[in-house]
Amino acid sequence: MQDSNEILVATLYKFFKVDDLVALQDQLYEICNKNNVMGTILIANEGVNGTISAKPREIEKTLTSIQKDDRFSEIEIKYSSTNKQPFHKMRVRLKKEIVTIGLPEINPNKTVGTYVKPEEWNDIISDPDVILIDTRNKFEIKIGSFKNALDPRTTSFRDFPEWVKKFKQDKTNTNKKIAMYCTGGIRCEKASSLMKEEGFNEVYHLQGGILKYLEQIEKEKSLWEGECFVFDDRVCLTENLEVGSYKMCFACRMPITEDELNDDRYEEGISCLYCYNKTTKDKKERFESRQKQIELSKLRGEKHIGGQQKK
Repeated sequence: MQDSNEILVATLYKFFKVDDLVALQDQLYEICNKNNVMGTILIANEGVNGTISAKPREIEKTLTSIQKDDRFSEIEIKYSSTNKQPFHKMRVRLKKEIVTIGLPEINPNKTVGTYVKPEEWNDIISDPDVILIDTRNKFEIKIGSFKNALDPRTTSFRDFPEWVKKFKQDKTNTNKKIAMYCTGGIRCEKASSLMKEEGFNEVYHLQGGILKYLEQIEKEKSLWEGECFVFDDRVCLTENLEVGSYKMCFACRMPITEDELNDDRYEEGISCLYCYNKTTKDKKERFESRQKQIELSKLRGEKHIGGQQKK
């Protein structure tokens, strides 16, 4: 890391039993705040999931401190970098689930599919007897995927269990090998657990997700096509884990192309072609007011969004 402006982004998660929710919330927030780290960490009884960013040295110190807690040994971490801070503040939030599928009985700590390392993934998905499933949402799949992957057309991960029930109705699917992937690996933990509970015997999933695959597999050998959506201000990443070509509509969070920015329905922070007819006049007025405040803050050289996490 030679660039003094470089920001290192670490995406991490681990499923483990958490009983001391508030104490762990305070512990993680204190560590991150002390090291000038920004991002979001979610904590639930089932584990921890988050993305944090800061200068490389600060991320290193943060992760070293976090991993002094034995529960964080062997935590799944993916790295990428950017020259602009992709978060505005640090938040550590308590949730019912660290990735929401809406089924409390689905627990990767009890049942989970077979992990496939990135270097073995190409062989798995090149097998003609394997059904490849993308567990992400349709707006993520829109900008990139592995070739021939099934798109469940979900708008939320909560929709995935209903799609699995329909998929299961075709009895020829139940005896097939299933391979699944997502952005960082966490959704596949629950998705593979669900598939196992639904009676699918051979269920595989990409360990570390697309981000770990792009981090470890050379571009010449990669079977990934397009860009990878990420849930921060970078919007998406290329195969080289650099900031991609899509922008974001901050009204509906949809990724949009340069051409779509020129659509008459696009107004920065207010609407785009995907949400223009779906938001009320009142909402558009609120978005417009918010956008004006953001622009005024920029003119004054201030941050509109930020500050300390409220207790």
